[in-house]
Amino acid sequence: MAFTTAISLPSTARLRQRLPNRSPLSRPRTIRCASPSISVSPSQSMQFDFRSYWTTLIADINTKLDEAIPVKYPQQIYEAMRYSVLAKRAKRAPPVMCVAVCELFGGHRLAAFPTACALEMVHAASLIHDDLPCMDDDPSRRGQPSNHTVYGVDMAVLAGDALFPLGFQHIVSHTPTHLVPEAQLIRVIAEIARSVGSTGMAAGQFLDLEGGPNSIDFVERKKFGEMAECSAVCGGFLGGAADDDILRLRRYGRAVGMLYHVVDDVLKAKAKREGDEEKKKKKRSSYVDVYGMEKAMEVAEDLRGKAKRELSAFDKYGDGVVPLYSFVDFAADRSFTIDSAV
Repeated sequence: MAFTTAISLPSTARLRQRLPNRSPLSRPRTIRCASPSISVSPSQSMQFDFRSYWTTLIADINTKLDEAIPVKYPQQIYEAMRYSVLAKRAKRAPPVMCVAVCELFGGHRLAAFPTACALEMVHAASLIHDDLPCMDDDPSRRGQPSNHTVYGVDMAVLAGDALFPLGFQHIVSHTPTHLVPEAQLIRVIAEIARSVGSTGMAAGQFLDLEGGPNSIDFVERKKFGEMAECSAVCGGFLGGAADDDILRLRRYGRAVGMLYHVVDDVLKAKAKREGDEEKKKKKRSSYVDVYGMEKAMEVAEDLRGKAKRELSAFDKYGDGVVPLYSFVDFAADRSFTIDSAV
């Protein structure tokens, strides 16, 4: 779900004036906690139309995803796969981040698109499975009924199962070999496999089901930080980033993914406090539930600062790093909505 409300967090370090500013297209409301020490102010940075950058990439990625999942036998499985992958309100954050990082290191956009599409397939598959009655039991996703609500639990399981390997197949069969060496492609595939496996997103979902007051940090890192981390790292591999830079991208992506979800928790808590009805779904603990609103906002502030500090090493690349700074600000501020921009 896209939120038009925004939370602005204090910057933890002064960034160079050339870094991206929030989009002037909207003036979102600010969530403030009781403590004046967690007041808000937008980051000072140069204008960058991140909305146009993002939505232009969305159009390209949507076209390629549509081509990548044609309807064929067995038709029901493919229709279920397309239903979730091609959802109109999908933000395409993982593929957009992958392309942005690849281009930062001089990689060609065409080299990144197959992996970008694969990341979206894997992301959609994980959401299909997360929404199942035995997991989070969520009746809706991306502004429409969840996959199992429309196609049934059995078909939803199969659609998710089919999307994971299709992503790997798409990378191997569609990545231009003259743009990406085989060794880099193997690293991309291994990274995606690691991120969705038993030590990655699956581990996060396991602890989310198990619960416990001490599990929230691990759940946020694995269930929500892992996909963004994987997207940034894959973009780095495709662009030929050095190992030291890959480590920075790993920390950057993880911080952005966690930041986005912690802010989601704050916004949902704020909406609930103002009287909005919560969807009928299994209750999962959030930072606000465990630590309270003020602490959740402190966590978000810290994550924003961490992400930007990791990017400072890439300032030498000039304007190429601007979209990645903008990702951080968007995760915190929600200065526009993706679904209304496409």
